[in-house]
Order: sequence, then structure tokens, then C-alpha cells
Amino acid sequence: MNHQARLLALSAFLKAQRAKILPQSVGLTVGTRRRTPGLRREEVAQLAGVSTTWYTWLEQGRDIQVSASVLENVAAALQLNPDERRYLFSLALDKGHGVAPITEELPHISPSLAKILEQLKYCPTIVSDRHCHIVGWNEAARHVFLDFEQIPESQRNMISLLFARKEFRRLAVNWDDFAGDFLSIFRAYYGQYVEDEWYEQFLGEMMEVYPDFRSLWEHSKVSSAPQVVLEFRHARGGKMLFELTSLLVHGSGDLRCSIYTPVQDSATEVKLMALMERSRTQGELPKE
Repeated sequence: MNHQARLLALSAFLKAQRAKILPQSVGLTVGTRRRTPGLRREEVAQLAGVSTTWYTWLEQGRDIQVSASVLENVAAALQLNPDERRYLFSLALDKGHGVAPITEELPHISPSLAKILEQLKYCPTIVSDRHCHIVGWNEAARHVFLDFEQIPESQRNMISLLFARKEFRRLAVNWDDFAGDFLSIFRAYYGQYVEDEWYEQFLGEMMEVYPDFRSLWEHSKVSSAPQVVLEFRHARGGKMLFELTSLLVHGSGDLRCSIYTPVQDSATEVKLMALMERSRTQGELPKE
């Protein structure tokens, strides 16, 4: 992202994080006249040991001098987790440390990774790159989500598909949480690759095309590997419960495996096995 976009992203992030913190959690009393959600700017400044003016300028996205030591104090005051802290440092210090070369070709799925996808027989798995572009998937993912083979390669972006395809909106019982998990991963990449202007272009397009994207994006978390339980209401399989585990594939151009493991002591795996067996014996394919 360009310099101004980076400062605007930093401003939005600081405001969102400040609004999440309950004053009681840092030993402050809540008066009847408090209207600000979360902490006030002067309270964050006090907790971080900096002047209110300096913190205000930082949160306003002004181009000011920032040191790593002071950012550590701000991160502590805002109770940031490790992923959020990395995001803060990437934006505030303007040091993109993972800018990959631009290429027109999709990252390569190695034979060993293809074998892993095949072995995860009843765990729907999607492989995506740093732009959340879908590079690979297994048979289980095709049955639970979409037949990705039928989607043009240029449109196989997990973030845009979440908003564009009605199948995804119907599938997740709590679609906001489902989409939010992927946005948290996307935001982690966004902070890591601060010099890649593709992100700004993509975000602008998403906000223009999908009105509900902006709110979810502005309130999204930052997580390189979210682990959550999701409830799906599948059109042919019924209720399914999956645990999402997100793993980075080392040495493969920032590829990531999003693995949906059937929750133990649920009927999910049995339902998925039956769903896939019907497809094999009856020629039933996932509907678009």
C-alpha cells in the first residue's frame, strides 16, 4: 500500500482496538458521562506513557516519528496479541518484510502437498496464497463448499467468493463469523505486505461492490492462524460442525492450508462420508 493508505490503515486499526477495551479491565472507573466506547485517547496515552498529543497524532494517521520502544508501550496499552502487534509494527514503521515478486502464475502445488490434500479425505481443505486466491482443494471441500473447478481461475479468491456466492452465505449458521475468520487472515497478510498495492486495489473493489464488506473489514481481527468451531447447514448434508485449523506451508510461496476437521462426537464425518459416497454412486455433483 502507498504511504497515505498505510497511515489510514494504522489510524483505523488503533481506533478499533481502543474501542474494544473495557475501562474496568485496566482499572478505570466508568462514569455516567462516558460516551466513548472503550478507552479514551488520553487514557491510552497514559497507559502507554506518552503524551496525549503524540498518541492523538498517531491515531489520526499523521506522519510522525515512531520508535519501536514506544510502539511496544502502545501495544501493551491496547492489549494486542502477537499477530496484532506485528500488524501494528508493520503499519507504523512502514517496513514491509515479506514482499513477494509479482507473478502472473499461480503458486505451484507440489506433489507432496497434493498427496496431503488427498489423504485429508474427510477434512475439507482449501489451499490459498497470500492474496487468499484459491490454489488447490480436495474432494471433501468440493462437496462441502463449491465445485471450485467450475469457477473461472481469475475469480477463485476466497474473500470475494464469500461475499459473491449465495452458497457461502447459506452454508454458515453465523456467516459473519465465518467471513470474519478469513478476513482476520487477510488482514494479517495486509499488514505483512505493506508495499504490495494489490491489497488497496482489491479492498477498494470489495467496498464498492459489496456494501456489507466495509463494516466487517473495519471490525475484523488480525490472526495468522485462527482456530474456531463453525456450524454449517449444508443443503444435502444437514447440520455439520467443523474445527478450522489454518497452517502455513513453508517453502511454498506463502501457501496456507485451511483445514476443516469434523468435530469429535458429532455426526459430521459420517454425514460427509455419506454425502461423498452418494456422489460417487449416483453421479451427484455439488450444485453451484
